[in-house]
Amino acid sequence: MLGRTANGLFWMSRYLERAENIARLIDAGFRMSLIRQANAEDDWGGVLESAGVREVYGEKSDRVLGADAINFLLRDKTNPSSVINCMENGRNNARMVRTALTRETWESINESWLQLSQLLSKKVAHSNLPDVIDVIKRRIALMRGMFSGTQLRDEIHNFAMLGAFAERADNTARILDVKYYVLLPSLMHVGGSIDNFHWQSILRSVSAHKSYSWVYESEYKPANIAHFLILNRRMPRSLAFCYEAINSNLAHLARDYKGQVAAHETAAKTRNMLLTASIDQIMETGLHEFLEDFILSNDKLATEINEGYRFYK
Repeated sequence: MLGRTANGLFWMSRYLERAENIARLIDAGFRMSLIRQANAEDDWGGVLESAGVREVYGEKSDRVLGADAINFLLRDKTNPSSVINCMENGRNNARMVRTALTRETWESINESWLQLSQLLSKKVAHSNLPDVIDVIKRRIALMRGMFSGTQLRDEIHNFAMLGAFAERADNTARILDVKYYVLLPSLMHVGGSIDNFHWQSILRSVSAHKSYSWVYESEYKPANIAHFLILNRRMPRSLAFCYEAINSNLAHLARDYKGQVAAHETAAKTRNMLLTASIDQIMETGLHEFLEDFILSNDKLATEINEGYRFYK
């Protein structure tokens, strides 16, 4: 496969996954801001930080207001990670590799881009935000389902999955960090009803509220939730699950290309760390520090995939 095609597939999936993930971050910030007793608007600074666009936002405004942050994250063209920009970039990459995609996959991506472009053509009212977030998540799910249900399980599928799961792992780490480090309520609320609501909001933002209750019987303990989102290999958005998928797809590429690249060693090292780590160790050494290190390692992996398989535009 040409490096240009592999690059297009990898980034198509990353951008589409990111569009959903940004929507989920907005959802988490929106839910948390509803129960803040004071300085609710300040919470959006943490969401922007988690999305990695705080500095870009700061170039436009010194004040972080909820309505402005939501607009910036959803539809601002100057924000490279806004939902509308991610959808457009995902669609452009899909168009570039159109011949590698099934008709059903391409049509679902193109139709979703058209619908969301219209939906986000103007500012979203606060009262309409939950419905808009749901539409974004449903359209991404449709595209993911079409790709999964119609694509041959070959290198096309492998490169797309590497992009999707590298992006998903990054998002799960960031959204967990938003709660534990950036949006942590004051110590007087830790363990109380407000704190529990925040944890529930985080779980709902990654579609894990119901599945968490099956495992932990709805007992909202920080260590349990951190374990669920980091180490539980059955949870589709956990770091461990993502790295099982990343290693599996890299293994298929190693067989197809009859050799490994640096990304294989990095992915295997991260997977083994997640297999052997305990949540007690992670919490004791510092959850924020662990997540920061993970995000850096995940970025390194993406770079090594790029270089190892000679991506170029």
